[in-house]
Amino acid sequence: LPSYYSKFGGLIFSAALDKYMYIAVNRPIVDDLVRVKYSASETVAQTSKLQHELARTVLQHLGFPNAIEIISMADIPAGTGLGSSSCYVVGLLTALYALKRDYRSVKEIAETACHLEINILGKPIGKQDQYVAAYGGLPILEIAPDGLVRVKQARVDTSVLDELNRNTLVFYTGTSRQADAILSEQDASVQKNVKEVTESLHRIKELGYEIIEAIEGGNIDRFGLLMDEHWEVKKTLSSQIANSHHHHLYKVAKENGALGGKITGAGGGGFFVFYTNNRHRQLRRAMLAEGLRELRYRFDMEGSKILVNFADGRTRHDRMEKEAEIRSHDLGISGTC
Repeated sequence: LPSYYSKFGGLIFSAALDKYMYIAVNRPIVDDLVRVKYSASETVAQTSKLQHELARTVLQHLGFPNAIEIISMADIPAGTGLGSSSCYVVGLLTALYALKRDYRSVKEIAETACHLEINILGKPIGKQDQYVAAYGGLPILEIAPDGLVRVKQARVDTSVLDELNRNTLVFYTGTSRQADAILSEQDASVQKNVKEVTESLHRIKELGYEIIEAIEGGNIDRFGLLMDEHWEVKKTLSSQIANSHHHHLYKVAKENGALGGKITGAGGGGFFVFYTNNRHRQLRRAMLAEGLRELRYRFDMEGSKILVNFADGRTRHDRMEKEAEIRSHDLGISGTC
């Protein structure tokens, strides 16, 4: 959170998964209306009239007052702690910059997404989701007190990465939540210098560096044990992070092979992540018996990307034709090549 890193500097070590927010953008031909389709569908005359605050804010920032259509769908529902809101903003920025043929760096897209969500919309969030969505991989983010983010990818051997993927299991708790209330409580505690919360955040940052050292060194079982300590510290940040059912699930997981785990994101629901070194089947059966569904995944190493760009394809074709015409004139050849 800015309230923490502006005083002490921040650290995030995270991973991008191969679960995506898909966004398509188009300029309408027959009218100048704004159409945004997601779990609902909006058609308005002006961008300012949109109820979808993320789409509205991005469109206004990039200067699209009207005449735009956006369609989105996601592998993961909102409110589950896997950063879907920031994925939407990063993906939409990537798509609209491509539509404008105004290509920006990955860092600029990530930072613009942070600015829109944190400064313009006033969301009580940090910078991790935007940067992970933009960069992909296993990025280490070190945030200076002035907000400057230094990004580097963790140095992890392929064999270690595969083992980390195999041993780290993700399960849906069956509930979603709004993170704003949980994060606002933490934010207020840091601003008020509540000692317990600030010291817990200090320890979480220390654990982050220890986890990086463990994974880069190939000692991923230690990562599981550090996750257990992290969870115990994380729970002290807010009473809303875990309820009695979540505590029960964690206890069952530990009894069935998990070395450690945590609820993703702010907590309160969404996905549980557990690490186990040799009891995968037992842990899966135990979580299935508790009614949890497993999210099978691989790590995504690319980050936000354009899957297809028809407009740019036409542009390349036009340019190639023009270059061919110029070459033919240079050669003194009549007609086209």
